[in-house]
Amino acid sequence: MTTSNNLPFPAASGRVFADPPAMAHAASTMIAEYAAMRLTQQDYFRIVLAGGTTFALTYQLLSRTAADWSRWRFYFGDERCVPPDDPARNSQLAWTTWLRPAGIDPRQVFEIPAELGAVAGAAAYTPDVIAALPFDLVLLGMGEDGHTASVFPGQISLADQLVMPVTHAPKPPPQRVTLTPAALCNAAWVLILVTGDSKRAAVAAWRDGAALPVAQIAAGSRSSVWCDEAALGNAI
Repeated sequence: MTTSNNLPFPAASGRVFADPPAMAHAASTMIAEYAAMRLTQQDYFRIVLAGGTTFALTYQLLSRTAADWSRWRFYFGDERCVPPDDPARNSQLAWTTWLRPAGIDPRQVFEIPAELGAVAGAAAYTPDVIAALPFDLVLLGMGEDGHTASVFPGQISLADQLVMPVTHAPKPPPQRVTLTPAALCNAAWVLILVTGDSKRAAVAAWRDGAALPVAQIAAGSRSSVWCDEAALGNAI
């Protein structure tokens, strides 16, 4: 692992890892230590979870960590409008890799009710987000087009929206519910993990100043961007 101030993310601190497993081990350790520190100052630790394969190993490692899980509260950055037990749901990934193995009480987990549909699901989740803000930690990944959560390039959200419906996502399923940049940036720390050579073009566009959703959220928050060598390519 290297720590660098020369990454193509001027608004964020960055680290480079040899591969996703190395990143996952560092992330799981950092998340656990950060939560323990925050819990010396407050009653609960409020974390927003991301979906995708980048986080699966991180969650598995966290599930084996000794922590006072009873003081954690779990939220989600976005969700697909599919049934609650659909394996495509971000909540299912979290339950399978972390929450269930760690014995987390379901009452500590605030899932997005996306099965209600994009509009109704967003409306139903908004009170949970309002009650949780500011978050302690928001976890985000990045798609090949520079999207994060379900905030896609060209998408418009109102400044006062915290949760919004997505009805025409450019990748399936088209209907989703996502936290907006206003909610995702309202956190003590935002950790963005980027892995794989399929992200290399988006990383290059970010370096060149493209107005990607992930870049805007990184710039608008106290953020750290961790990349593996494959994602950075010759930008290392």
